[in-house]
Amino acid sequence: MVERPRGIRRLTRQRFLLMSAGAGAGFVLAGCGGGGPQNNPAVQGQGGSGGGTEYTGPTVELAFWNGFTGGDGPFMRDLVDQFSAEHENIQVSMSTQEWEDYYESVPAAVRGGSGPDVGIMHSDQLGTNAARGVILPLDSVAESLGLEESDFAPEVWNAGIYNGQRFGIPLDMHPLALYYNKTLLEQAGLDPNSPPQTRDDYEAALEELKSSGIQGSWVSPFPFTGTLQFESLLWQFGGDLYNEDVTRATFNSDAGVEALTWMVDLVQNDYSPSDVAQDAEFIAFQNGENALHWNGIWQLNALKEVEDLDLGVAPLPRIGSEDAAWSGSHNFVIMQTSDQDRIDAAQVFINWISQQSIEWARAGQIPARASVRESQEFAELQEQSTIAEQVPYVRFVPAVPGIGDVQPESFDQAVNEAVLLQKDPKAALDEAAQRADQILEENREKYEV
Repeated sequence: MVERPRGIRRLTRQRFLLMSAGAGAGFVLAGCGGGGPQNNPAVQGQGGSGGGTEYTGPTVELAFWNGFTGGDGPFMRDLVDQFSAEHENIQVSMSTQEWEDYYESVPAAVRGGSGPDVGIMHSDQLGTNAARGVILPLDSVAESLGLEESDFAPEVWNAGIYNGQRFGIPLDMHPLALYYNKTLLEQAGLDPNSPPQTRDDYEAALEELKSSGIQGSWVSPFPFTGTLQFESLLWQFGGDLYNEDVTRATFNSDAGVEALTWMVDLVQNDYSPSDVAQDAEFIAFQNGENALHWNGIWQLNALKEVEDLDLGVAPLPRIGSEDAAWSGSHNFVIMQTSDQDRIDAAQVFINWISQQSIEWARAGQIPARASVRESQEFAELQEQSTIAEQVPYVRFVPAVPGIGDVQPESFDQAVNEAVLLQKDPKAALDEAAQRADQILEENREKYEV
């Protein structure tokens, strides 16, 4: 089974014509009316019963929903069970469903009064859910817990802010990374312990691999992993997806064209097949058919279990002028509720899991909390700590309302058309940017922002 970045929908070709890293279409179930989080009295003065880190109120049972249905699920369930065992007055009931179903069901459940108390959402989903009034602002939660930017990587901490308010407490980061097959590198006369980390070295390695009959770096025309690779390259070449206030697409800049052209050149120069099917690049890497593979940290545990795969991991190579890597992030959120006791208990739960997130790192994640990331225990997780070298320069999709609707109809298609050699990269990106601008405008009206 192919693991996927949490919160990003698997798209068939029909649905393709995602991102998380996010899926946004499901929020039509929530509706725009009703009192937003600013109007909820429960959000005022959170943490009153125990200063944020302890809960002294009556016994409560928290409903905790998430989409951890893959190999990471058991790790989170163990943490939940441990928390409940240590807190007699807070019992946590964890429910999971596929992320796409989760993002459709949560808004409707919250509106109907049957939703969870606390949940997980990806950083690019926070703005949409905040604008819908599904989740509460957490500034006072962060304050009562004493959480500050210095406790986290700045980029992931700031990714939890929408419209000047905090709506997410980050749990982790899950960036793209470079996986490599040491055996194939050695067969091509390359150092199996020194993967290429610059453009010159990467392209030279591809040529050596090609000379040895090995297609070195397969390029996917699909969001997994083609779009994530494009986004990373766009940022590496100094570009960005949108302008500063996210009112206009800028991924068709010179940097975007250069990024997509580099991907297309891998195909045209026979370093990659010309028509890679969905997930074929991952399957080929498992089977020892390609040497260099761009994919997320969420694939780490699955690849480590593959027999006869001499696996190596490294940060993404710097192909452009600067280091950059796409990343997603799981954030804790508290749902709209008028029950102050549950809010107080939820923040104790959030804080405890965050402090214990070394166990979550074993599931194939990078802890957002600096104290955990800087611990000796994390350093001993060799692959995770290697991928974590990218933390200073990971990049996130902006958390504006409806942003998950933009990508599938714009640069996902551009990457698909260009990598399949159906359109010139610039033409594909220019057309996609026009579609993106239209969707962004529609979203501003839809969400009244």
